[in-house]
Amino acid sequence: AEALAVVGPSGSGKSTLLNILGTLDPPSGGSFRLDGVDPFALSPSDLARFRSTRIGFIFQDHHLLPQLTALENVLIPKLALGRATASDAERAKGLLQQVGLEGRATHLPAELSGGERQRVAIARSLMNGPSLLLCDEPTGNLDARTADAIGDLLFRLAAASNAVMIAVTHSRELAGRFPRVMRMREGELVNE
Repeated sequence: AEALAVVGPSGSGKSTLLNILGTLDPPSGGSFRLDGVDPFALSPSDLARFRSTRIGFIFQDHHLLPQLTALENVLIPKLALGRATASDAERAKGLLQQVGLEGRATHLPAELSGGERQRVAIARSLMNGPSLLLCDEPTGNLDARTADAIGDLLFRLAAASNAVMIAVTHSRELAGRFPRVMRMREGELVNE
């Protein structure tokens, strides 16, 4: 699977790029296709379904629901599509195991460390087997050691799931681990 880091100063268009790739905002020009599909040609309900099944999001702030356990948070992408089955719950448990949190499934986010919360968010992003993983400063709120561990995990899981991973980051350490780095310069993506 391919992996790309996008770097650049604040205000250069990195978040806008992520919003377009995440199908949250339509592009003002040009086109974007994922798995051969132009998501912006879909109806709003088909677009929502496309986004939830094809794209996984990992943010700087984990965005876990505080009243749900780690396991329930991982199941959110399935619940967004309707209801979660017993096999979905097994998959969620397996993902928590892959991120090293099998013993924390029943814990609430407040009972988890920052690194553990980010691991739950990574497991959640993979729940629907996305083909594109979008990471917005995925290690931004973590100390250096935890950031390294989360970086290792992202690369391992993106490769295992065969997802294309695109990360926007200010972290030179994280960007340096990507096989390809591009820079946003005044709304344009250029080779670093």
